[in-house]
Amino acid sequence: MKKIEVIIRPNKLNEVKDALSKFGIRGMTVSEVAGCGLQKGNVGVYRGREYNMTLLQKVKLELVVNAEIVEEVVEVIMNNARTGQIGDGKIFVIPVENAYRIRTGEEGRAAL
Repeated sequence: MKKIEVIIRPNKLNEVKDALSKFGIRGMTVSEVAGCGLQKGNVGVYRGREYNMTLLQKVKLELVVNAEIVEEVVEVIMNNARTGQIGDGKIFVIPVENAYRIRTGEEGRAAL
């Protein structure tokens, strides 16, 4: 099993979520996060004064999938999250040792 963590633009969430649903992904966790990378943030103006907004709003998706479909899931995410501009986000793939469903006690693939 692998955990896929995805940081994307907030306006791409529904597009990515819908594409993953069509692919057959049944569950994910979505969080609102703030961060910076190459995009570096923006300079804003409030009451005539400039200020730096170094952290930009992003969305973080977390999902655990069978290792055999990781490349396909990553491709679905990239195809639906990409705008071609700096700030499109990142995808991280992390090994998962085990998973447990609390309600039934199932573990491993059955718990997904």
